[in-house]
Amino acid sequence: MIKKLKLSKLTEFDPSKYLGDDEAVADYIRLAIEEGDPGLLAAALGDVARARGMTQVAQAAGLTREALYKALRPEAHPRFDTIQKVCKALGVKLTAAPA
Repeated sequence: MIKKLKLSKLTEFDPSKYLGDDEAVADYIRLAIEEGDPGLLAAALGDVARARGMTQVAQAAGLTREALYKALRPEAHPRFDTIQKVCKALGVKLTAAPA
């Protein structure tokens, strides 16, 4: 007999727990960019910011903590300058390559 799992018993997956090194962070953000969904990129940057500490990232980006949370929600469409500031604060550089 197969044991049924209750959805309420499952723990929510938090990718920020797996973003401990710079290479993992770069790969995670690169994959989000490749999807072409601005909301996914915002969410991925939010995951990395949580892994690094939202308060520290917000200060380094010159944003308030609340503004950073708002800009990096999955349904957000942050301005490019905000993305640049957050990437710089995270130590990540956006680059272009031929498709």
